[in-house]
Amino acid sequence: MKPEDLLQHLSPNPVQKCSLGCPILDGFLGGGIPCNSITELVAESGCGKTQISLQLLLSAQLPTSLGGLSASSLYLYSESPFPLRRLHQLSSSFPTLHNPLGNILTHPLHSAHHLFDVLSQIDSLLLSRPTSFPPIKLIVIDSIAALFRFEFENNARDLKQRSGLFFKISSKLKEQARRFGLAVVVINQVVDVIDDSDSLRIGNSTCLYTSERKVCAALGLSWANCINTRLFLSRNEERVADEDCFTTQTRRFIRVVFAPHLPDSYCEFVITREKVFALER
Repeated sequence: MKPEDLLQHLSPNPVQKCSLGCPILDGFLGGGIPCNSITELVAESGCGKTQISLQLLLSAQLPTSLGGLSASSLYLYSESPFPLRRLHQLSSSFPTLHNPLGNILTHPLHSAHHLFDVLSQIDSLLLSRPTSFPPIKLIVIDSIAALFRFEFENNARDLKQRSGLFFKISSKLKEQARRFGLAVVVINQVVDVIDDSDSLRIGNSTCLYTSERKVCAALGLSWANCINTRLFLSRNEERVADEDCFTTQTRRFIRVVFAPHLPDSYCEFVITREKVFALER
């Protein structure tokens, strides 16, 4: 056996990725959202994390030759109502898809324990499916922080139980992602950083900035250890001179906080009525 043959034998198979529906965003993320792992989108409200997730639901249905997964999706949401109208608007940018809304399953979530119960029950759904329905290859959870917000108190006993539930949920998601080749996307929220003198560095920075505020991802270090990739979305308001007056322009950015396959980098993106797309740098 030649040395190059040995290296090829030892190297893992390429991980399938799901397009975000924008070539620039796909290039920024090394091809898209990876399967077999958990990717987190973390941001304050209004940054576009749900918008990107909805576009992913549509992109996943594209054939693999176009960067999709040729698959259907499961959207688990804790912050109702499900944005069906917005999904319908974004679907106009995917004219090749036949009945795209029919290939998306949705289910509400009421608590973190309910999420774990749902994940334990969908194995049969992932294993056996109608022949007319594409396999599920994308799971989106919107949002994980909302499920833990009121269920646990800030004491040692509850924090220990919360961490244990973090690992139970993430272990189940990772097991399903590897077993069924799923791309798992989890949406998280941020909290303000009041005193960052003792802040712990997670990924590429100690704290993050959005709307001129220092923030960090909700749920702390225990949850950060449960995910594979963290992408931070931010927004900033800028005053732009327009003839004799000033207007306010919102600029949005997506940044890699940590990922096993991506360097520290960022990309600006825009949200319109029809789609989400990135700008060339």
